[in-house]
Amino acid sequence: MARLSPTVRLTDVTSPRLSSKPFVSGEQQMMKYKMIVLDLDGTLTNSKKEMTTRTRETLLAAERKGLRVVLASGRPTYGITALAEELELKDYGGYILAFNGGRITDCATGDVVFDQPLSPSVVEPLYDSVKSAGMEMLTYQDEVIAATRKANKYVLHEAFINKMPVVEYDDFIHQVRYPINKCLVVGDPVPLHELELRLVESFKGRMDAYRSAGFFLECVPPGIDKARSLARLFEMLSLSKDEVIACGDGYNDQNMIRYAGLGVAMANAPKDVQDTADYITYSNEEDGVAHVVEKFVLNANR
Repeated sequence: MARLSPTVRLTDVTSPRLSSKPFVSGEQQMMKYKMIVLDLDGTLTNSKKEMTTRTRETLLAAERKGLRVVLASGRPTYGITALAEELELKDYGGYILAFNGGRITDCATGDVVFDQPLSPSVVEPLYDSVKSAGMEMLTYQDEVIAATRKANKYVLHEAFINKMPVVEYDDFIHQVRYPINKCLVVGDPVPLHELELRLVESFKGRMDAYRSAGFFLECVPPGIDKARSLARLFEMLSLSKDEVIACGDGYNDQNMIRYAGLGVAMANAPKDVQDTADYITYSNEEDGVAHVVEKFVLNANR
């Protein structure tokens, strides 16, 4: 089920210096890997969007040894908070990397240490393109999802993932409040892919767009992805990427899988995502994250 393979590394990632007090324990100094970065949907959580008891207990055991946990997702910060609380990230120096890297929150202090919003100038033309294609769009306003249409199966699926209520905006462009970090376009996979190609071309240099699922198109500020945001965090904490494990299953995880010292793909990941990884673990339904932590952290020196 699991295998090791060579991979190409992401290079020349630059970032501004951030300031925060790092959490370092004595045991952590002896560990090869000092941080694990986890995608959520399809990686840390199962099909019910829940973390199993085994995975939670394994991660808590690793945190007690000094391993930092970073939850890295396209979800908004609010949609990640419950999992952060389950893993006690506030007590163990963990971080939330939300909006695919658009915002980083220090769980110990609650401080936002990096934030890159989407330019308001792209929202209206993006909205026009989406509605012309017969699709729907949403963003995140505090603890609710603001959508162009509530009664849409993909909008409701996003609400289920994040455990957030949906509010329908009849006049989306004038009702939405700024700043916003991400817009999510939803639709059937084939026409959404066609729209993606048009948006990538028409918004080049002003917005990046890529799919986190067949029916989800993430629209974020240019240059925002998980790997670049991790580079910012590593600089802040004086960590080398060689000291970090990153686990994911989606196309928006590929850069961080390439970038980390140990890049891990889930067994449920598409083959081309698996091909970028150093190691392929069990699926998210088989406690694949727990297996990685047990093998490379808890039992690494046995």
